[in-house]
Amino acid sequence: MSKTGCQLCPRKCRADRKMGERGFCGESSKIRLARAALHYWEEPCISGKSGSGAVFFTGCSLRCVFCQNTHIARGEIGKEVSQERLSEIFLELQDKGANNINLITAGHFLPAVIPALKKAKDEGLTIPIVYNTSAYESVESIRALDGLVDIYLPDFKYVSSDLSKEYSHASDYFETAAASIEEMVRQTKTPEFYRKYSRDGESRVWDTRCDEGKRETLNADQYNEICYQQDMEGTEGDKSEILMRRGTIVRHLLLPGCTEDSKRVIKYLLDTYGETIYISIMNQFTPLEGLEAWPELNRRVTEEEYDSIVDYAIEQGIENAFVQDGDVAEESFIPAFDYEGV
Repeated sequence: MSKTGCQLCPRKCRADRKMGERGFCGESSKIRLARAALHYWEEPCISGKSGSGAVFFTGCSLRCVFCQNTHIARGEIGKEVSQERLSEIFLELQDKGANNINLITAGHFLPAVIPALKKAKDEGLTIPIVYNTSAYESVESIRALDGLVDIYLPDFKYVSSDLSKEYSHASDYFETAAASIEEMVRQTKTPEFYRKYSRDGESRVWDTRCDEGKRETLNADQYNEICYQQDMEGTEGDKSEILMRRGTIVRHLLLPGCTEDSKRVIKYLLDTYGETIYISIMNQFTPLEGLEAWPELNRRVTEEEYDSIVDYAIEQGIENAFVQDGDVAEESFIPAFDYEGV
């Protein structure tokens, strides 16, 4: 935050957040969290079997009318924590067996998050850091994370400025998200994975502190082949799991009635990045209360809509992808924001 007010996010609202004024994000400079706990509903290479150490930050620089986490995005839920406590939370999640630290919508708190991460790393934090974001971020903010973040997990919501203005109050979403994702991919380069082995055979305790130098590094082709074989055999393989060590997974949540824009999103990502990234095509849109003004969104995505986007991605030659099967649009995917771990 500059002397002329906050300019962390693309809104550049210039609120004096250090003095307690709340910015467009709805927050002052004081960190607020809604939950810090093991989370099992990310992509398989993020959550694994032990869970991702998800830290949910209160506030958001977007105003998505369909937000699944609306109560924390609007600042209705959040407990204030110090920078020192945040460092402790990271280490506690590692001690609980988290596969990674998953920073969810942390951009408006980066001046405190970055030193908290550095402190935790100095005190023994070794698991990968995941930056989970709407991608509506300034390039400068993403550059500040270079060397600290191992995995980026950005959304890429729209190409259409009309849709982004109507549903997220951000007509410049495409240009802004495209620029921030470009910086993310520059940092992470090509995806890398590793096997994580069980310590004691049948138990569900997994080794989170094995020497990096002894971990088997897998590239995207190897990871995809193993996943394919396991799908064909209907097994989970041996007593190991394969997790992402470094890379960018771009998420796209399909919205009802927006298949044409979703195709534009997929094409842009494939044309721009090819197999340098993974694309996660998400089918979990859940219509919640408050959509009366947008009746076109007040339903779930149909099977035909979702299949048409997956088929389009295949036709475009996609190799690195995550898809969701069956009826996953359930409110049970939304965790209880009950201050667990805070």
